[in-house]
Amino acid sequence: MAQHAILSASSASRWMSCPPSARLEQNYENKTSGYAAEGTLAHELGELGLMHNLGEISTRKYNSEVKKVESNELFTKDMPDYVEIYVDTCMEKVSEAKAKTPDALFKIEQRLDFSRWVPEGFGTGDFVIIADGTMEICDLKYGKGVPVSAVGNKQMRLYALGAISEFEFLYDIEKVKMTIIQPRLDSISTDEISVEELLKWADEFVKPTAELAFKGEGEFCAGDHCGFCRAKAVCKARADKNMELAKYDFQEPDILSSIDIADILGRADELIKWAKDVQDWALAQALNGEEFPGWKVVEGRSNRKWTDENKVGEILLGQGFLENIIYTKKLTGISNMETALGKKEVNRLLGDYIVKPQGKPVLVVESDKREVFNSAKTDFE
Repeated sequence: MAQHAILSASSASRWMSCPPSARLEQNYENKTSGYAAEGTLAHELGELGLMHNLGEISTRKYNSEVKKVESNELFTKDMPDYVEIYVDTCMEKVSEAKAKTPDALFKIEQRLDFSRWVPEGFGTGDFVIIADGTMEICDLKYGKGVPVSAVGNKQMRLYALGAISEFEFLYDIEKVKMTIIQPRLDSISTDEISVEELLKWADEFVKPTAELAFKGEGEFCAGDHCGFCRAKAVCKARADKNMELAKYDFQEPDILSSIDIADILGRADELIKWAKDVQDWALAQALNGEEFPGWKVVEGRSNRKWTDENKVGEILLGQGFLENIIYTKKLTGISNMETALGKKEVNRLLGDYIVKPQGKPVLVVESDKREVFNSAKTDFE
């Protein structure tokens, strides 16, 4: 079996929406980001925390392994604070499970095989709990980009299918709970589904869709799921969808109806993302020698900078210039301070000096969970 599944659980929302993209992606390099590596490190810390709390490793072993994590260049002082939220949430669920079922099962970083429905499909469940006819899967997402909901989450459902395959012969599982914990966004969401309903979804939708995707067949379909697709910059289906926006007649702005404007707003962000993806792709290809008619690569503008700031400062001070003229000092931002000192330490020492002003108004879709902007509050302030 391949080290990386073609039809992975993490990309499920993409290949289920656009089956042929799974094979198309294989033609393009899979670039891993620093954010992914940071997430992996946070998962290591979370795994150690759970193992220690469950008595699977000694305190000495735990401390030794944590030191290794702390020596990683991606480790930050606030990482333990955030990971602790994940570990505490899981341990609360452990206590609840033990209260109902003394011999409840707990599995950390459990390999989950869902190839019964998805060819070569497998993944890893961060934390699996089975107690009293209920199985719960907890997933740590360390990113702080966009909140990820567990409701209807395809990745979590595939993990649940893998867990059912693994444990259905040992336990009578009737319902599944799926929890996503995003500590840096203060977001915890849970979804629940019966095993019967989950299996129906797997048999009737997942299996036939996965078979198409594995063969590279089916219809290309552009949408929000394109974001992490490796072929997103050159995909014709995505281009066609975004070019539809150019069909609007912009001769007179006042002839656009409210419905037209709402439609444009709904697609503008994706249009901007797509254009940026195409620009980035074209630049990378041009640097490798590919030519695009009417375009060329040039050196961009840059700002002058000192080659040796210490030496410059030394010369100016020696000439009698005052230090407050040649040097500027500015306190670093709150997020940077938390990264450097740790979230808890910043809260303890500086909590009384932190205020969160009202944010600027922004237009979002109606389903957004934030409250309607209160302009009266701004006027009062």
